[in-house]
Amino acid sequence: MTRPADRRQAVQHVQEAFGLSERSACRALGFPRASHRYHSLRVDAPDLVAKLQKLAIERPRFGYRRLYILLRRAGVLVNHKRVYRLYRLLGLTVRVKRRKRLAASPRVAPRPPTRPGQRWSMDFVCDHTAEGFRFRVLTLVDDFSRRSPGLLVERSIGGGRVVRFLEELARVNGYPQTIVIDNGPEFVSNALDQWAHGHSVQLHFIRPGRPVENAFIESFNGKFRDECLNANWFHGLEHAREVVNEWLEDYNERRPHSSLGGLTPMEFERAQEQTSSLA
Repeated sequence: MTRPADRRQAVQHVQEAFGLSERSACRALGFPRASHRYHSLRVDAPDLVAKLQKLAIERPRFGYRRLYILLRRAGVLVNHKRVYRLYRLLGLTVRVKRRKRLAASPRVAPRPPTRPGQRWSMDFVCDHTAEGFRFRVLTLVDDFSRRSPGLLVERSIGGGRVVRFLEELARVNGYPQTIVIDNGPEFVSNALDQWAHGHSVQLHFIRPGRPVENAFIESFNGKFRDECLNANWFHGLEHAREVVNEWLEDYNERRPHSSLGGLTPMEFERAQEQTSSLA
């Protein structure tokens, strides 16, 4: 259904293009003159507008759905359609670069996890400091709860460093049953293979050139790059570690996740623990 605003623009276009009066243009388009002349007298609460703008500045890559969730969490009673209208009116829309659709090819999907800690996904992301020095980030995410157990920021990360970091995380989170990884040299190393064998952790390698088979970490990496790496200018490695760790805490504990029903990963895990204890 065409919106009234679009129909008003159509009437104005017909008037200018064909030199018609307002009455004739409205009659030609079947649009009532009363509707064409109507102007809303509704005034949006300035505090709501200010809060929405403040959240949009703090979260420049959030769409209106997540901003709506944050408003409700802050105690603002507002309808999501009103948030969307203000979001468009204030020009807060996030520009999204659409990827070219490719023909889908058949693939074997692993069995979905059923509890937190069952399956992790792991990958690398690269960036540069202000001085031009390259650094790498080892990223991990729990495929069930979407919580990231940790992020490792180093100049270079070999197989031995990957193993030591996984061992540090396992002391806090326990060992996962499976880790989904690509075929990078750090992941096909003897060090990681021996560590996984010694702790009964299965390494699931995706097929070469098929990053979609590691969709959970690819999705996480996209958010991490969009909201953290691309949004900050790192003065050095220590500054990068500080910013990355702050973002990780925000992601796990405060950032609402659409696939978790608007919950944060930590809230989702606590809900799962309560459900398991009652079962």
